Amino acid sequence: MKLEARETQPRKNLQSSLTVIFVIISAIAVMIALSLKKYGSTPKPVSQTSIQVGSPAPDFTFPDLNGKLVRLSDHRGMVVLVNIWATWCPPCVDEMPSMQKLYNRLKGENFEMLTVSIDSTGREAVVPFIRELNLTFPTLLDPDGKIWRLYGLTGVPESFVVDKEGILVEKIIGPRDWASPEVLRFFQDLIEKERS
Repeated sequence: MKLEARETQPRKNLQSSLTVIFVIISAIAVMIALSLKKYGSTPKPVSQTSIQVGSPAPDFTFPDLNGKLVRLSDHRGMVVLVNIWATWCPPCVDEMPSMQKLYNRLKGENFEMLTVSIDSTGREAVVPFIRELNLTFPTLLDPDGKIWRLYGLTGVPESFVVDKEGILVEKIIGPRDWASPEVLRFFQDLIEKERS
């Protein structure tokens, strides 16, 4: 009898340990899933082919913060910087002040900036963020993340420079200092080139 008791005790301990490990792993998985849902960072499907420089920029229509629908193709005749971002993305947040400086410098010069937020809660997350940073450039809402597939994104931020004819002339992955002299010169040269 003592021998049988000794054999079943390690088995019970092993079963208890495995049960505890399973519960811990399950709890961690649930916390990660809830965190991703809360912050809207659930991975989005990526297009099989991303758009290429020299090809037409895919047209899109999204509402702005006031609910007015804004279409990329409505800005033909202007150089457009399309920036895809989210409030939960630290590099996106970091580049916003320099984007505002670029916008202030170039607005009214055949230039437009269309930023597209992919925050899953839409206006609820974006409006306080925009107010806090005193951003005035056009902000569009895409809470369903449709632009992910349309533009073949790999993450955020990603930016696309579209010329007056609607052709993609530059694709930028990751954040930039949009207020640097080099960036300003790039846009001014592109605007001037497009005028001739």
